[in-house]
Amino acid sequence: MPKLRDESFRDAIGTVDDKGKRLWVYPKIPTGKLYEKRKIVSYFLLLFLFAAPFIKINGNQFLLFNVMERKFNIFGFPFWPQDFYLFVISMLVGVVFVALFTVAFGRIFCGWICPQTIFMEMVFRRIEFWIDGDRGAQMRLDKQKWDAEKIRKRVLKWSIFFIISFLIANVFLAYLISSDELIRLVKEPLANNLSTFIALLIFTGVFYFIYAWFREQVCIIACPYGRLQGVLLDNKSIIVAYDHVRGEKEKGRAKIDKREDRTLSGKGDCIDCKQCVNVCPTGIDIRNGTQLECINCTACIDECDAIMEKVSLPKGLIRYASEDEITKNKKFEFTARMKGYTSVLLILTGIFIGLLFLRNDVEATILRLPGQLFEHKGENISNVYTYKIVNKTVNDFEDIHFELLSPKGTIKTVGKSWFGIAKEGMAQGTLFVEIHPAFLKGDRTTIEIGVFEGGKLIETERTNFLGPRSFN
Repeated sequence: MPKLRDESFRDAIGTVDDKGKRLWVYPKIPTGKLYEKRKIVSYFLLLFLFAAPFIKINGNQFLLFNVMERKFNIFGFPFWPQDFYLFVISMLVGVVFVALFTVAFGRIFCGWICPQTIFMEMVFRRIEFWIDGDRGAQMRLDKQKWDAEKIRKRVLKWSIFFIISFLIANVFLAYLISSDELIRLVKEPLANNLSTFIALLIFTGVFYFIYAWFREQVCIIACPYGRLQGVLLDNKSIIVAYDHVRGEKEKGRAKIDKREDRTLSGKGDCIDCKQCVNVCPTGIDIRNGTQLECINCTACIDECDAIMEKVSLPKGLIRYASEDEITKNKKFEFTARMKGYTSVLLILTGIFIGLLFLRNDVEATILRLPGQLFEHKGENISNVYTYKIVNKTVNDFEDIHFELLSPKGTIKTVGKSWFGIAKEGMAQGTLFVEIHPAFLKGDRTTIEIGVFEGGKLIETERTNFLGPRSFN
């Protein structure tokens, strides 16, 4: 009777022991072609992340998410609360894209693009390797008593971690309040902005906690994306996979013995060196198959290829592959499910682009004053309205005024008959609309008001006008 595969590893996450105690992960320093490519991608994304708040396009910050003042800039285009529908559609596009990408290529986003992975593996972990050394040196240092060497290394590492966390918190703040505001706060005395500085320290503490202690637990416990794999992945999804057919063969894994011919012995190509386990940043054994802890970082691919080269066996024992490719030798195919996700994605993207081009640079809202009926003003009937005009452009409006486009009548604003609106600014006030009863179609008439900048019509708004029932 064949030996049943041990599936006990699926009963608990790899970083917690049977008693619920945290198992600290000491990964080996990764090397290899894929790791070098990941470094290029990571450093490009880090440069983008740190530069984006300080890049201006037409005076607009490249990326801004000012929730407090409800100002948002996406790729230099300003968005306002009135554009919330665009945000909703863009989020739907993002969700469908992530679903499609996961169905096709698994958790590749986590290993190559996710900010958590990039900061952890390409910044903090590399500093740790530089100070504490490789896997074995870190394990020895952790068990070492608190002598001068350990204190010096710990203080140096924790200090650098705190400084980088403080820098990340400042960049994060620039995304929230704008880089100009951040620079202004930095230049002013600390006592003038103590509350902001305290908030900055709180953010710093959060980032420090994540990268100094919580680390890979973010991907395993906090991030829901790993759990989506169980719903989205199937046998046709391309993931970081161990070729168990080739690695196990008839007699399973075995240590390398150069005196024997493994092709004749029936032993698998896996020599059970466990280097794929030692290099894993989440501490799992990829040979156990797809696991929620796997972030598809490809460190195990590089390490396994290096070992295979040393023992003169073919590379690719661990590689990007689907389960069908491993067991049935079937190449990647664009499945019906992928086609469905793609169709939905294209439709949503088309709608988003269309609405983006139809988006007005000026948003006008004109509403009747609640609780107010009509009034007689000589021969005319008068209604009172409130207006709000948002200038979404980077240009100042100097001569804004209203004209009644339909039906005939007059508009009188409270205060000046014209006013200006600063770039990305807003103006609001009260106006009266007077219409002769002959032009009314009943007790409720739809009127059209034009908003002009000088002699140019920049926006139109429709609203209701109340009149006496006797004019029906």
